[in-house]
Amino acid sequence: MKKALITGITGQDGAYLSEFLLGKGYEVHGVVRRVALEDSEHRLWRIRHILDKVILHPASLESYASIFNVVEKVMPDECYHLAAQSYVDYSFGDEFSTFNTNINGTMYVISAIKEKVPNCKFYFAASSEMFGLAAQSPQNEKTQFHPRSPYGISKVAGFHITQNYREAYNIFACNGILFNHESPRRGFEFVTRKITNAVARIKLGLSRELKLGNLEAKRDWGFSGDYVEAMWLMLQQAKPEDYVIATGEAHSVKDFAKLAFSFVGLNWEDYVVVDETFYRPAEVTCLQGDYSKAKKELGWRPRVKFKDLVEMMVSADLERVKKMK
Repeated sequence: MKKALITGITGQDGAYLSEFLLGKGYEVHGVVRRVALEDSEHRLWRIRHILDKVILHPASLESYASIFNVVEKVMPDECYHLAAQSYVDYSFGDEFSTFNTNINGTMYVISAIKEKVPNCKFYFAASSEMFGLAAQSPQNEKTQFHPRSPYGISKVAGFHITQNYREAYNIFACNGILFNHESPRRGFEFVTRKITNAVARIKLGLSRELKLGNLEAKRDWGFSGDYVEAMWLMLQQAKPEDYVIATGEAHSVKDFAKLAFSFVGLNWEDYVVVDETFYRPAEVTCLQGDYSKAKKELGWRPRVKFKDLVEMMVSADLERVKKMK
């Protein structure tokens, strides 16, 4: 039985990946902060239904010793490094902790892999935010990085750390350059979930308006459940490579809000208020991915369409809010 170690197992991708790997017959281990074990009701909600099937290990990405100990104990065949401070807006407010967690944390995990189990295959969760102010659209594996946030900068560093360990130490290490991917398990701080949660509350008479920032910003939005399969496929190849994972389509924040409100029979213009305090210091206008390489080499393609993704998220939030009333 293969063993997989997932950092960030309590997040959206970690939960879907855990389910996917369990379905493949893996023994799944996850790294969690100790506080998560102490407050399992709120911090482990995404994996509550599989807690009896995964093995959790308390550790901190800020402590090499704790990460090293987990790797030494588990001796995984595959390691998926998903954990990060992943909220772009927050990274502007606290760039120091973002750099510390995302850069040092990545270094700690892959270094521990190198020292204790060098044959372990390593996946790094890179990000489309690395492209930032891209010189071309859509973006592919050869597009030059121009990050526009501390988060994007930290992911560029993690990307190069992963490449360096592959080239210098012959570690099977892959970068998955994933474009925005969403689901009903998305955090409420992200704009997509902010929209679908607000739509549910407005429809049920619990709220009256939704404040958003730049409505014209465009992103390539896919379904997290589709994207975790691509992570796994990368580590099943004969040699490690880097891959863009995306849908190939770009939609604006306005498009997302319009579709979400229309799904419940409401006009988005009656409820959405533009609040410039939600604008970023350095905006990224459009991110759109070209997943041709993943399609050709991994046999991967997105299954869930944009419209279906929005409806999935709104439906889930409607059911959740109804139960809370």
